[in-house]
Amino acid sequence: MTKHTILCVDDEIDNVDALERLFRKKYSVLKATSAKEALVLLDQHPGPVALIITDQRMPEMTGVEFLEKTLESHPETMRILLTGYTDLDSVIMAVNKGQIFRYLTKPWDPVDLTNTVERAVERFEIGEELKAKNIELAKALEDLKSLDVAKSNFMILINHELKTPLTSILSFSSLLAESSLGAEDKLMVNRILKSAERLKALVEDVLLVVRAETNQLKVDMQSVTFTQFDENLSREVQDILQKKNQKLVSKIEEAPVQADVRLVKQVMQRLIHNAAKFGLEGTEIGVSTEVTGKNLRFTVANKGSQIPSSIMDKITKPFYIDEDVMHHSTGTGLGLTICQSILKVHHSTLQFKNTIDGVEVSFELPLGH
Repeated sequence: MTKHTILCVDDEIDNVDALERLFRKKYSVLKATSAKEALVLLDQHPGPVALIITDQRMPEMTGVEFLEKTLESHPETMRILLTGYTDLDSVIMAVNKGQIFRYLTKPWDPVDLTNTVERAVERFEIGEELKAKNIELAKALEDLKSLDVAKSNFMILINHELKTPLTSILSFSSLLAESSLGAEDKLMVNRILKSAERLKALVEDVLLVVRAETNQLKVDMQSVTFTQFDENLSREVQDILQKKNQKLVSKIEEAPVQADVRLVKQVMQRLIHNAAKFGLEGTEIGVSTEVTGKNLRFTVANKGSQIPSSIMDKITKPFYIDEDVMHHSTGTGLGLTICQSILKVHHSTLQFKNTIDGVEVSFELPLGH
């Protein structure tokens, strides 16, 4: 096992020799009879120095002044100061500045000094281990960042590549559907088209999330006033509303905000979809905006089951599906993730609130001019 190096500094050669005899069996000892000589030794020594033991009263430079000069070049090195009672003010100042680990008064007790040195070296070893662990953690973090970038690039590449065959499938399936087909053949072609459209939507959703997370999502920020959100609802949302006899009730406070119109409308459409899907039959879906301070709050509320606290923080995670909440076995769990990703580039986030008879989901955007 490699010995740790300690540096002993005292203008009395006998004291330096005494310290060397005390520690040479366990440590590699460097000796200096002045602070100036000690600084040269530290510059020339190739490896780390675990500990410096120095006298306080020395000509030209005191021990405290010497130790202060070593802080920049050897920040991890432990420091012990040997001093007389008359120098306690300087010692206290050095302790308060963090320049020394311990101080011992002269004449020192060999047992006390040995124990103090061992504890100081142990502290040095812990510091070195922590430094090594921090280096490992920093490298691991860089590796994770590289992996994350590679993952994102892969997702973008693979999704782009999926679009090419998807376009062909959709094009030829549409042409096939327009031709003369028997009832059974037409049913199969329609199923192909439906599945291809679903896959296309999934590809677009994944691409949007990845672009948002990698800061590649193009955002057209402008001052805009939203007046309604119930126009151009998807066929799926309209079917849910009709099947469950639900009604959209809007209460819009018209005020300009800084936002990307297309993306914010997409968020609201998805929130309305969610509210309808999980809302009770024959109930109202509330869609509202209201000014709160310097922001405009957008809210979609439904009447139905509350969100359990155990999954409140999970439902915006990609591909998260909770059967007890969603009541179905299909889906990708990307809807709320997409909303969160879009709002992230708007410096906003979804807020969930359980009400007496259901759930409210809201977000805020800064007022425009």
